[in-house]
Amino acid sequence: MAALNTVFVLNGPNLNLLGTREPDIYGRETLGDIERRVRERAKAHALNVVFRQSNAEAEIIGWIHEARVQAKAVIINGGALTHTSIAILDALKAFDGPIIEVHLSNIYRREAFRHQSFISQAASGVICGLGPFGYEVAVDAVARLIRS
Repeated sequence: MAALNTVFVLNGPNLNLLGTREPDIYGRETLGDIERRVRERAKAHALNVVFRQSNAEAEIIGWIHEARVQAKAVIINGGALTHTSIAILDALKAFDGPIIEVHLSNIYRREAFRHQSFISQAASGVICGLGPFGYEVAVDAVARLIRS
């Protein structure tokens, strides 16, 4: 049974480069900065956080499978895998709980290939274009969805 107060926050390829990779698009905050924001916000909701990042699709899929028994909700920024991975979509469809998709940039103001999201097909909601603050909004959203 999933822990009532645990949320998995999963980050895909290249998000480990935040702060240095295309800061005009993604900002100057690092993934560590975002993790601190998420943990602080989650604490306000009495939520535990498992925060992870991988450049490997298979590892992310494994974490989603793990979340099926260890988490009540998933927040995911799939990075470029958002637009390509049916395997991640299938794994998310097997998760029985709220899923919030997050993107730092507004993917709909970018290249056309970024407008397609496979993750959105499994997500309860999508947050994009708010920068790192979007992760905090996602925590608020899952807290509310878990309680309802």
